[in-house]
Amino acid sequence: MINGDIKNSFLLLFGKNLEAYRKKKKLSYRELAQNCDLDHSYISKIEKGEVNVTLETLLELMKGLNISAKDLFDFDFDINKLNS
Repeated sequence: MINGDIKNSFLLLFGKNLEAYRKKKKLSYRELAQNCDLDHSYISKIEKGEVNVTLETLLELMKGLNISAKDLFDFDFDINKLNS
């Protein structure tokens, strides 16, 4: 089982990366929500690292931002933390 602190760190890094792409595309939460089938408040929670997203949500975010899954996961995370 993955340590809660490690999981939270990963979710926060993912959220910050999502936020960076949203801002780079000059989209508000509501505009991104209109581009994909997600509620704007849920997108805010993802960016804050408060929720663990599903693969379906990832697909919606990819569609809404017109980016790849690789882009969404393009952030530094020390994988060795998982093995400690």
